[in-house]
Amino acid sequence: MSECEDRPHNPWDGCNGARLHIVTGKGGTGKTTAATALAVALASGGGRILLVEVEGRQGVAALLGRSPLPYEEREMLSAPGGGRVNVLAADAESALLEYLEMFYGIRRAGRALTKLGVVDFATTIAPGVRDVLLTGKATETVRRQQGARKRSSADLSTGPFHYDAVVMDAPPTGRIARFLNVNSEVVGPARVGPIRAHADKVMEVIRSEWTRVHFVTLLEEMPAQETRDGIAEVTELGLEVGTLMMNMVRPSFLGEEELEAVATGSWDRAELAAGLEAVGLESAREITAPLGDELRAHALRVSLERHVREELLGLERPTLKLPLLRNGVTASSLDTLARALIDQGVHR
Repeated sequence: MSECEDRPHNPWDGCNGARLHIVTGKGGTGKTTAATALAVALASGGGRILLVEVEGRQGVAALLGRSPLPYEEREMLSAPGGGRVNVLAADAESALLEYLEMFYGIRRAGRALTKLGVVDFATTIAPGVRDVLLTGKATETVRRQQGARKRSSADLSTGPFHYDAVVMDAPPTGRIARFLNVNSEVVGPARVGPIRAHADKVMEVIRSEWTRVHFVTLLEEMPAQETRDGIAEVTELGLEVGTLMMNMVRPSFLGEEELEAVATGSWDRAELAAGLEAVGLESAREITAPLGDELRAHALRVSLERHVREELLGLERPTLKLPLLRNGVTASSLDTLARALIDQGVHR
């Protein structure tokens, strides 16, 4: 049984002490938003967190309304209680250059190789090398000690560390198992040698008790099914699943009986019209029909979400909820999402 076994009083209990939080989810579920909110929540109370994006989409920059980010760890967000979140937009080419400089001191030569297209060539003939470089960057930051050079490969039992935790905005659930299983994906010329040794170091962190894989989903059938499939694949790899992050959860404006009555159409629209007239609303009769249609659509949507939620709860995984933001997600609204996570027990 996973250490993140569901505990009603605090779904985050089994994730205490984890230092690498890998966030995945089906495209369109708000994975980047959830990962960013998680990073801010973990930084609350004075923590120092690194948010790493590995897909090259510059999703965090877009979320924050910034220009595309360079390959550097840049402080970009503050958290309640004086915490800080640094953001790194990682890409395979820059990671390779850094790797060559750190371990071989040949960054200049590496730049020449990239101009010749060697990076793309190498990652084509040796599948998995690109993912090793990207996951390797994230796991290096997990190991990095305070005051140490980036090449530091501290044992996971030592500290203090440069970052209190690292959050990875990872690839979607359809690719997450392959992305994380870098050991088996490194083949061909990279089966032995320094890249293979690098992959082994990466897996040491990913398979350790310090790592959790969190799944972001909407309360819809397709994202929920992909979440179930992703959890099964990650579990089969022997990795620790963290939480189910149910995103865009909408509140219900109706009680249980009212919800069922409206959803099934067994309610009195005349009563709605009378109520509108009672509060002095002009043209109450004219707007009763369209308002009733919207009310029924809301009831059906909430009923569907509850059904999907019950199915997900059947997975017996701890769950976190992120509310639907009516005006969309902005840099300022991230604080609302982070506080929702904090209120549910998320902490370092």
